[in-house]
Amino acid sequence: MKKRIYYDSTDAGGIVYHTEYIKFCEQARSEIFFSRGIFFENEGYVVNELKAKYLSPAKLGDIIEIKTKILNFSKIKIEILQEIYKENRKLFELTVSVVYIKNGKISKIPEAHIKILNEYS
Repeated sequence: MKKRIYYDSTDAGGIVYHTEYIKFCEQARSEIFFSRGIFFENEGYVVNELKAKYLSPAKLGDIIEIKTKILNFSKIKIEILQEIYKENRKLFELTVSVVYIKNGKISKIPEAHIKILNEYS
C-alpha cells in the first residue's frame, strides 16, 4: 500500500511521529481485507504482540510504501512482517502478531481469510 505523508502525521519539523508508523501498518493490514470486500462487524483481528524498529524518518510530503508479508499463521493467530519504504530505503520494520476475535472471544480464522493470507505468505 502506498501513502503520502500529510501534516497530521508529523511534528512541527515535518518528521513523522513514531506512533504513526504503527498506524500506517494497521491501515495496510486492514486494506488487505477491505480491498476484497471483507468488512468486520463483531469480529476482526487484535494485536497480541509487536516489535517495532525505526531505521530512518519519513517526512512531510513523502510517498511511502507499506509492504506486508505473512510469516506464519495458525488457526487463531497470524505473525506478520511489515516494512515501510521510501523509494528503495527501508524506514521502519514491524513484526506483529494478531489473533482473530469473534463476538469478543478468540476464534478460528475463517477459511476465506486463510485464502487471502496465503497470497501474502
